[in-house]
Amino acid sequence: MQASGRHAGLGLALISAIAFGGSGVAAKPLIEAGLDPLHMVWLRVAGAALVLSPLAWRHRDLVRRKPLLLAGFGLVAVAGVQAFYFASLSRIPVGVALLLEYLGPALLLGWIRFVQRRPVTRAAAAGAAVAVVGLACVVQIWAGLSLDLLGVLLGLAAACCQAFYFVFADQGSDGDDVPDPMGMIAYGMIVGTLVMTVIARPWQIDWQVLGGDAALGDLMVPAPVLLGWVVLIATVFAYLTGVVSVRKLSPQVAGVVACLEAVVATVLAWVLLNEHLSTWQIIGGALVLGGAFIAQTSRQTAPGVAEPVAALDRDPSKV
Repeated sequence: MQASGRHAGLGLALISAIAFGGSGVAAKPLIEAGLDPLHMVWLRVAGAALVLSPLAWRHRDLVRRKPLLLAGFGLVAVAGVQAFYFASLSRIPVGVALLLEYLGPALLLGWIRFVQRRPVTRAAAAGAAVAVVGLACVVQIWAGLSLDLLGVLLGLAAACCQAFYFVFADQGSDGDDVPDPMGMIAYGMIVGTLVMTVIARPWQIDWQVLGGDAALGDLMVPAPVLLGWVVLIATVFAYLTGVVSVRKLSPQVAGVVACLEAVVATVLAWVLLNEHLSTWQIIGGALVLGGAFIAQTSRQTAPGVAEPVAALDRDPSKV
């Protein structure tokens, strides 16, 4: 891989993590103002689907070329992560649920190594291990060790869905039949909206909340502005840059860099929402940064050696 492409991929991965990390800071004031968490998720996904609908029409040939890829991305990478995470959140502490979700990159390495039987770079494995330890510090897992078994299983399901986000994002990154990232994300949001409609029951949304203001720290911000940020920046822009970064790097490297999302979310909550940032969280953030740095030093395999990730989309029946 050329250095310029790798640097561009790393930059996009960092931008994506920052964009994703800002979703909680914008969504929390709306939830505290009275919006149900699942309704917040539905508005996020449905809003993104609406914004991207013209692109879905433009890339409508993807429905014929990559139907299973689009269905899988929407069902798993969009709806699955959100639904399982919020389900686990209802049974176990927030920090533990967040840590379980961000085991996704570690599970991804296991999938690549033991299921696809592809080599995993030592740098990516080491980076993932360091990042997981750092995340444990960021979320201060020791503050909520009374665990509910079903909640843990739901959190692990969210992690599996997150791992497959990177697998699906990498599909078609080479070859002649490359699916356009914008088209794939557009249809993923449409599928995700259909699934979340069944789960969230949006007809019960309290629309009055969106007509008022919400408290962002010491500021009162119009609710539509916060919702617009969640939809346009933390969803559309974040998914787009994330998918492109996976294609320029690799799922195993991009997955570890994505762990920075939890750090970004914690820091933004500290700055904008006046939430306390402890010494352990600062140490954890430094460890996650270190893990991401270690992971991005990994190199592609030499010519003639099997690539780290199998290109499943060459045969749609294998998606």
